[in-house]
Amino acid sequence: MRVAGRRGAWLKLGLALALLNFALTLQNVWPTPWITTHHKFSLEIALLLLALTLNAELRHPPAQRLVGWLAFGLTLLTLGRYAQVTAPALFGRPVNLYWDAQHLPGVAAMLAQVTPAWLVALIASGLVLLTGGLFLVLRWALGQVWTGLSETGARRALGALAASVVMLYLAAPGLGLHTERWFSRPVTPVYARQAGFLWAALSKDDQEAAVPCTGLPASNLSGVAGADVLLVFLESYGAVSYDQPDLRAALAASRQHLAEAVQRTRRAAVSAFIESPTFGGSSWLAHSSLLAGVEVRDPQTYQLLLTQQCDTLAARFARQGYRSLALMPGLRYAWPEGAFYGFEQIYDQRALAYHGPEFGWWRIPDQYALARLDQLEIAAAPRPPLFVFYPTISSHLPFRPTPPYQANWARMLTQNPFEPRTLEASLARTPDWTNLGPAYTDALSYSFTWLAGYLEQHPTADLVIIVLGDHQPPASVSGTDAPWEVPVHVITQRAEILAPLQAAGLQPGLTPGRPALGRMHELTALLLRAFDGARVSSPQTSGRTDCSSPQPGAARPG
Repeated sequence: MRVAGRRGAWLKLGLALALLNFALTLQNVWPTPWITTHHKFSLEIALLLLALTLNAELRHPPAQRLVGWLAFGLTLLTLGRYAQVTAPALFGRPVNLYWDAQHLPGVAAMLAQVTPAWLVALIASGLVLLTGGLFLVLRWALGQVWTGLSETGARRALGALAASVVMLYLAAPGLGLHTERWFSRPVTPVYARQAGFLWAALSKDDQEAAVPCTGLPASNLSGVAGADVLLVFLESYGAVSYDQPDLRAALAASRQHLAEAVQRTRRAAVSAFIESPTFGGSSWLAHSSLLAGVEVRDPQTYQLLLTQQCDTLAARFARQGYRSLALMPGLRYAWPEGAFYGFEQIYDQRALAYHGPEFGWWRIPDQYALARLDQLEIAAAPRPPLFVFYPTISSHLPFRPTPPYQANWARMLTQNPFEPRTLEASLARTPDWTNLGPAYTDALSYSFTWLAGYLEQHPTADLVIIVLGDHQPPASVSGTDAPWEVPVHVITQRAEILAPLQAAGLQPGLTPGRPALGRMHELTALLLRAFDGARVSSPQTSGRTDCSSPQPGAARPG
């Protein structure tokens, strides 16, 4: 019985060590929120065991109260490890607790809108129970270690094991061993980086720093004089829609439909890839980079930019006699930033007055927003030419429910814009969080369809439409090590605009070519020069010092 008892104690100790090590070495099952084992050592667990062993050898085992606090600390580290390995898999970038936490209420509201209430409650309850269960498991495991430290044999075995792991970590580089092959990345630096972000964000010196506005190039906009200029940011429209064969195939028909609409209306298009300042989210960083011609890669730079006196595309067009508008169907609250950009009118959710069926958190179909703009602004006569900034929302994560396209644009402005059966089928298609690819292509196909429809609704209108992505979709769609590139298309009947853009490196048609032209903020100057009718060169030959695409998997803020 005594031997069996000792054997049971050793088995419990072994299980406890395995659980502790797993807590800080767990790995993501890409591209899901699930986890799996990693079969590596945790340096932090080894250091903790070594410290506890030395303390017990020199003095006495830690008090039970200390074990509870250690379990609480390990719970935080385990949650940090989960964020460390899961955020890149789902969003394509590291987590930033300071900035990301500010958007959690909005994300929660969005999920509540597109997910049944009972499921939201179940998920919330599950998260609370999982966190509590994690603490109890870690508390039990540390309790087994605490028991082992009271026995000389177990204490010395733990000390030898912990010391061996630490020595292996320190000696690995000298022995030619790959440290990351044997050890998981420590979790403590994750929290150290978050503390650094917090310090930088709250630092008085950083807050007083200026974001340089180098000034947009001279342009009298004679190349677009009299035309309506629409700057359309397609949400989540990334290079992955061309790079991944399955996504490219799913979008082929709708892209062809758009290309035929361009041709039928006697227009032409040129296209390219450019590098977005953000990945998987934070669309406003891309918007501000293009509108101000300043690279904005993180929320802090964005906030500082708003304190500067900068020229913007909206202000530039307004000075040339354009009516400068922001068409923002996703805007629910006041947007004082509009004053920085120089918009004369902002059409938010309230101003658009949509009374049709709602499509998830974002409510308003992109087609309706454009139809409403037609009614309020474009149909007016006489009127000045328009510059319209339009960040779309229907292709936003989670991509469903996707609105159906309505060929009768006038009906979009009624309270019953869709046939009941079509509407019912659309609303019934909910997002599959484990496979978002089909929903993503459905949403983009809808975007291409209403764009084609708009061109055909205005076959003779003098339009210059700039269509581009704000960022790649999250990594759960775009895959691992995806570039930060997005497509840009310029569609117009004005050859005097297309010629300099093509000379700058944009390809004829709707298929972009590589290499990418440069970064998002550099596109601003290129467009202004083309609109001026002057010759332009690609960013690679116009004094640009570093416009290389990020390395695969490179971490970027935002």
